Amino acid sequence: MNDITLSQCFIAVDDHDKALAFYRDALGLEVRNDVGSGQMRWVTLGAPSQPGVNIVLEPPLADPNASAADREAVAELLAKGLLRGVVFGTDDCDAAFERVRAAGGEVLQEPIDQPYGVRDCAFRDPAGNMIRFSRPVEG
Repeated sequence: MNDITLSQCFIAVDDHDKALAFYRDALGLEVRNDVGSGQMRWVTLGAPSQPGVNIVLEPPLADPNASAADREAVAELLAKGLLRGVVFGTDDCDAAFERVRAAGGEVLQEPIDQPYGVRDCAFRDPAGNMIRFSRPVEG
């Protein structure tokens, strides 16, 4: 299957306005859609250089058929920072790190060369998700 591409990925957030301050203002992603329905809200963002790839910020466990117990369990995992986020590719991991740190991003890991061939760094978004920046190590 060579004809498939990544189109969307989902990140659970508990406060969309705080998440927007991180993803739009600190990371520089553009807002493509902001849709609400009742108490639910989905905000779609993406990098200007990748118009076909979207990140959707959604409430924890946005499935309308989910039980209250399941919603509570996911909210607890989110609050503990145990849900995974996304990894952004960048040409300059150190510059991305400095830009996000200067914008107030919560640092989890400063840029380091990993033994598996990338230089990366990590932040926690306002909801607790881990967000990484990575580039291949040359050499």
